[in-house]
Amino acid sequence: MKHEPVLLQEILELLSPSREDGTFVDATVGLGGHAEALLLAHPQARLIAIDRDPEALERSRERLSPFADRVTFARGRHESIIEILKQSGTEAISGVLADLGVSSMQLDDAGRGFSFRFDAPLDMRMGPDSRSAAELVNELDESELATVLREYGEEPMAKRIAKAIVARRAEAPIETTAQLVETIRSVKRSRPKEIDPSTLTFQALRIAANGELVGLDRFLDDAVSVLEPGGRIAVISFHSLEDRIVKQAFRRLEGQCTCPPGMPVCGCGAIAVVRLLTGRPVTASEEELRRNPRSRSAKLRVAEKLG
Repeated sequence: MKHEPVLLQEILELLSPSREDGTFVDATVGLGGHAEALLLAHPQARLIAIDRDPEALERSRERLSPFADRVTFARGRHESIIEILKQSGTEAISGVLADLGVSSMQLDDAGRGFSFRFDAPLDMRMGPDSRSAAELVNELDESELATVLREYGEEPMAKRIAKAIVARRAEAPIETTAQLVETIRSVKRSRPKEIDPSTLTFQALRIAANGELVGLDRFLDDAVSVLEPGGRIAVISFHSLEDRIVKQAFRRLEGQCTCPPGMPVCGCGAIAVVRLLTGRPVTASEEELRRNPRSRSAKLRVAEKLG
């Protein structure tokens, strides 16, 4: 499947920089599709391209080679944005994009073990700083496994699947995606028009292995703190856990009180530092869904830094 960055036109419309000669940050550059479009649309802008995956960074470097004099590449996690900007000598930015979750390159590379469609080593690591999914499956106790599946996959059969995994690994370690799929399907059957029985478990293990939700709040706060007045932050999420964190963080940054209900006086000191540009998350058009089915779960939220 040809790589197509999701919600590309929407990003180009909403992620306008605070100044045309400013600096964008693509905090999860992946294959560089969004970055390429932004550099073409804003010929005076510079871009800092960040990714934790060395292979993705190399692929984006090739794609963005025509703009080499305007792009700086950095390997790291998006929540390290402050440290990465310091290393590049950048104090303020005009716009920032984060396209969260697994990339199409990672999903389509059978050997990396992200997809239950291929039989491969049970890996799922986005970068060398991650744990493998096989480590989690074979080392967590039954209760810990059930918690991971429930909290990160919202899997309703988390306890039964965790129990089946523990029973299977007692005979021999679970080392491949096919072995894990077989274990899941021994307790969870496929039903017509429902997602594959393995979907939520694979999502949960991927999130846990890579710490995908760890530091997301920090990233949002730090990214907004280095935005110039009028600069914008755009975040694309692909599942409800990510989107909930982004939604709540943007509401807090918009100045909404986060104190528990019933408090007579606000104690959180909420101050508006952004203006939300997307009341509801932006989703893919019918045309994009036909062209790129993977865009169906994408949700885009955008905010602008106040002066």
